[in-house]
Amino acid sequence: MNPDDRQGLSHEQAAQRLQSEGPNQLPKANSRNLLRIFLDVLREPMFALLLGGGLIYWLLGDTTEALLLLVFASISVSITLVQESRSERVLESLRDLASPRALVIRSGERLTIAGTQVVRGDLLVVNEGDRVAADARLLSAQELLVDESLLTGESVAVGKIAQAPNTAVEAIADNQRLYAGTLVVRGTGIAEVTAIGFNTEMGHIGTALRSIDTEQAHLQQQLRWLVRDFALIGALAALVVVVLYGLLRDSWLEAILSGIAIGMSLLPEEFPLVMAVFMAMGAWRISQARVLTRRAASIETLGATTVLCTDKTGTLTQNRMTLMALVGASHNWYAAAQQPLDDSGKTLLDAALLACPLVPSDPMDVAVHRLAQSHAELTRLQGATLLRAYGLRPDLFATTNILQHPGDTNLHAYSKGALEAIAQLCHLSPEQLVPLTAQANELACEGMRVLAVAQAAVPAGELPESPRELQFRYLGLLAFADPLRESVPAAVAECQSAGIRVIMITGDYATTASAIALQAGLPPSEVLVGDQLEQLSDAELAERVNSVSIFARIRPQQKLRLVQSLKANGEIVAMTGDGVNDAPAIKAAHIGIAMGGRGTDVAREASSIVLLDDDFGSIVTTIRLGRRIYDNLRKAIEFIVAVHIPIAGLAILPLLMGLPMMLTPIHIAFLEMVIDPACSVVFEAEQEEEDVMNRPPRDPQTPLLVGERIGWAIIQGTVTLGLLAALLFGGASLNMPEDDLRALVFGALVLFNMGLILINRSFRASLISAFTRPNRSLWILLSAVSLTLAIAVGWPPAQQLFSFGSFHWNEFLVCIALGVVSLLVLEGVKLVWFRKKKVL
Repeated sequence: MNPDDRQGLSHEQAAQRLQSEGPNQLPKANSRNLLRIFLDVLREPMFALLLGGGLIYWLLGDTTEALLLLVFASISVSITLVQESRSERVLESLRDLASPRALVIRSGERLTIAGTQVVRGDLLVVNEGDRVAADARLLSAQELLVDESLLTGESVAVGKIAQAPNTAVEAIADNQRLYAGTLVVRGTGIAEVTAIGFNTEMGHIGTALRSIDTEQAHLQQQLRWLVRDFALIGALAALVVVVLYGLLRDSWLEAILSGIAIGMSLLPEEFPLVMAVFMAMGAWRISQARVLTRRAASIETLGATTVLCTDKTGTLTQNRMTLMALVGASHNWYAAAQQPLDDSGKTLLDAALLACPLVPSDPMDVAVHRLAQSHAELTRLQGATLLRAYGLRPDLFATTNILQHPGDTNLHAYSKGALEAIAQLCHLSPEQLVPLTAQANELACEGMRVLAVAQAAVPAGELPESPRELQFRYLGLLAFADPLRESVPAAVAECQSAGIRVIMITGDYATTASAIALQAGLPPSEVLVGDQLEQLSDAELAERVNSVSIFARIRPQQKLRLVQSLKANGEIVAMTGDGVNDAPAIKAAHIGIAMGGRGTDVAREASSIVLLDDDFGSIVTTIRLGRRIYDNLRKAIEFIVAVHIPIAGLAILPLLMGLPMMLTPIHIAFLEMVIDPACSVVFEAEQEEEDVMNRPPRDPQTPLLVGERIGWAIIQGTVTLGLLAALLFGGASLNMPEDDLRALVFGALVLFNMGLILINRSFRASLISAFTRPNRSLWILLSAVSLTLAIAVGWPPAQQLFSFGSFHWNEFLVCIALGVVSLLVLEGVKLVWFRKKKVL
């Protein structure tokens, strides 16, 4: 039986085997279950401080306070569990998207499925660039070469042949087997899966599937410094407070309690939480734009991108080729004219069809098949026997099939490819090539992609090693139109307004590339072709890439040189690609972008971002989202810095003024219930800034908090602390009872913290936008906090738990008035500060 006619497993059989034998996967690294997250939370310093505070209250005989602190500790753990579990679920779904895909035959239909869904007995179809999903035995193969270095360490690719019919499984030779994890570097084949998961050769040696790299080196380094500095300051302040309190008031248990309160007020435990939530949710938000973030570090780099290198076909265009023209030696046919094909046109189309695979996947092959199907007499490919196929090679941009037709003892070769390659096969002289080049250029100037077609008779005997050994006869040109995606001109314009330079790198003709670039809205530029690029030194190329935005006839290995040249010029480079040979350039770029629809597994593995729909507009959307995520992360960090200043101040001021403690560990734990979701959920959900795509890319070396931003955070905290200190002084001078004063100061602190959230919603000063910008999470949080505060200061049992006295309406109005004053003052300072510092 011809393997192409096999039906494979039925859908029901595949489902049964998947259920009984499990998915085709090995254990995933770095994934955390609920228990592991819970144990990680228990090791957090903030949780230890909460338990320590509860122990001190218990030793002081205040069981109620101890239990309340334990409740707050439980709530803190619950919030962290929910948020981190959500992050893990997001990352797990992204890991599933990132797993290698597989093309299988089931019920006679070819389906692309996740590699984890492959089952034993599946018919696996492998093509150049695919990562083999499972161990299998070959049923058919055409020029199949496989890189097995992952298993053997040998860098030389291994040739594979098909299993002879009725061969026993035990007798199958090594060169008739495919192994999971190996890479197809050339050719195609169909194989029957014999082992999955743990039972594969890879499973036997304990190799695990790679998971998403959630490391965020640059940001995590900065956050580590922030956590370290805050922790040192907090520890020193706590020690000083304990010593002073113990010596001045002679109560060491209360001194320790005060030290714990200071430590809690200064401990930046929100930073790791913010980082985890922002990176996981950022990757999820980007995935909603049909973009998979395989490495979270790319989120940080997105906002710094200065150059975006993009392919043309399928990225700028729709990758939906239509055969628009046949230009032969004696007759031209144009689809737009709706004219019938004459004999010359049919000969050309017939030869083009015979140069295609029987089952096409390339868009141009599909277009040839589609047009040929409209002419019933062009069916010779269906009955022909394929004896050998020659794929594209770096030195010959052409594909060739050697076929034998039924009833014909002679062999025939059919080739299609770039005009230069076909001219070489046909041994055309420069004089003969001139008019053909003029024809191709004329078609290319209309934005069409041009291929040439030739055929040859194959001498009897052994098949040639290369098509160059045959004497081909030139037949004509095929012209394909691939429409520009509707979103591209607007996306290119958005890149330009964002200071991002777009460079087109394509294997097409220079004239075709120029026509598409003009339609896309790229600025006028000379076109540098691959042969010219080869003649340039590294220094010359580094100079040319500063002005050239269109590169045509570029071979995959030349893409790597372009990326390296741009990086040498100090550019932050994003690079798209889809093939095996694109992988070095993708990996070398700061942000490697692989095509998810037509890209190979190896290109996806080398990338940090995968476009699931291969759309250029998705890249721009991703950059926009990346800038928004980074902006919101900065807002959250600034809020954390600002909000800890008044909390720490209120923990220290009473000691300096000789007043009782205003904030105990219980109050600070309550405040963390506000701060944690505010910095990790509310700010993460904030909309983008209006100018997010109207500002130049940021310097990737710029710290997360530059001096001006730290200054702004300190100003916010200082203004808030000043108003609270005035309130504290005023209440103390009026001889307010201790519990009444504590309720007043705490209520004001909570209201001021809510105001700090509003202040930090935007980098620009606008009270109206602070209240009107949509953010459902914000208003849910503020409503919940307001209700909880009302209960804490107005419900007698809660008042007793928090050591609050009466909280009168006039005091509430004072807090509201001071809150409004703080908003007005800080909005005014923001306007002047950022206008002066020019950091908006």
